[in-house]
Amino acid sequence: MRGPKSETTQRARILRQSDNDAEAKLWSELRDRRLNGLKFVRQYPVGPYFADFACREGLLVVEVDGASHVNNSRDRRRDAFMNSEGWSVIRFKDVDVLRITPSILATILAICDGRLVDAVETSDLRFAPAPRS
Repeated sequence: MRGPKSETTQRARILRQSDNDAEAKLWSELRDRRLNGLKFVRQYPVGPYFADFACREGLLVVEVDGASHVNNSRDRRRDAFMNSEGWSVIRFKDVDVLRITPSILATILAICDGRLVDAVETSDLRFAPAPRS
């Protein structure tokens, strides 16, 4: 059978309705190909997980995390799974998305343009690139 799974579609719809302020702000910058013509979607299913934002062309997942995600082992397993599926994952703090949106967008563009390819882990963000072929 082709097409989306109804349970997955329903879950994605529910998640899209519960955006926080940071997710809403980032979505306003990513939607409608506003960022350099790149197509992003919200709450995109990757295996058993849902990406906050995904650029399917660039196989990039963008996550906006609150304080509860700091050093979260579940997030690391989730990122490892997405990497194994060919997706790179970038995680930003929600407060940073609200405060320094231009820098967040510049970082996303650097990944999509191939200027940021190595893993990064700082107090501000974590980037887990997919394994290179």
